[in-house]
Amino acid sequence: MKNDSTSERRPRGRPRGFDSTRALDQALEVFWRLGYEGASIADLTKAMGITAPSLYAAFGSKAELYRRVLERYQARQGASTSRAFTEEPTARATVERMLREAARDFSSGKHPPGCMISTAVLTCAEENQPVAEHVASLRANSLAALRARIEQGISQGELPAGTDAVALSRYFGAVFQGMSVQAQDGASKTELLALVEIAMLAWDKVVQRSSPPRGR
Repeated sequence: MKNDSTSERRPRGRPRGFDSTRALDQALEVFWRLGYEGASIADLTKAMGITAPSLYAAFGSKAELYRRVLERYQARQGASTSRAFTEEPTARATVERMLREAARDFSSGKHPPGCMISTAVLTCAEENQPVAEHVASLRANSLAALRARIEQGISQGELPAGTDAVALSRYFGAVFQGMSVQAQDGASKTELLALVEIAMLAWDKVVQRSSPPRGR
C-alpha cells in the first residue's frame, strides 16, 4: 500500500491547498466588522471558504483564531504605529504621527472603520472573559509603549522634568480610542485630523504648564 506522507502530515479536516494566511485575512475582516461575539462560526467559515471541522483543525478554537487574527492585524495595520515609535526623533512627533495615521486608517473605507483592538471586547459574556482580558492586555501594552516614549522625551530634555508621563500617555491613549469610536460612527478623515490638531495643542499646553517658571 502506498504511503502518502503528505496526507499523513495534514491535520484532519484541513482542506487540500489550505492557505492559512489568506484564511486569517478573511477571518480578520469578519471579526473586525462583527466583533468577537458577533462573528459566528458560520460567518467565519463562509468567509474563509472552509468547513467548521476545518476551522477547528487548523486553529483549535474560535478564541485561538481570534488571537491569530489580532497578531495579523498588529503586523499589518498596526505596523505604521510601530514605525512611528522607531522612526520619529521626538515624542511629540511620534504621538502626532500615530494620531494622523490613525485618522487616515480609521476612515479609509478600504476596511471596516476604526481600530480592531482599541474598542474590541469591552464587554462580553462570562465565558469570553479570557478573550477580553487578552485584548485588554494588548491595549495595556500599547499604553505602556506610549508612556515609555514620553518618559524618553523627558529624560532627553524634550519635555520638562515635571511632565506627568502617566497622565499624558493616558490622555493620548484615550484620544486614539475615541477616534476609533468616532470613525465607527461615521467621522471623516477631515474631522479626525481636525481632532488631532486640537489634541496636539493640548500637548503643547501641558508642556508649557509643566515648565518651571522663568526668572524675572
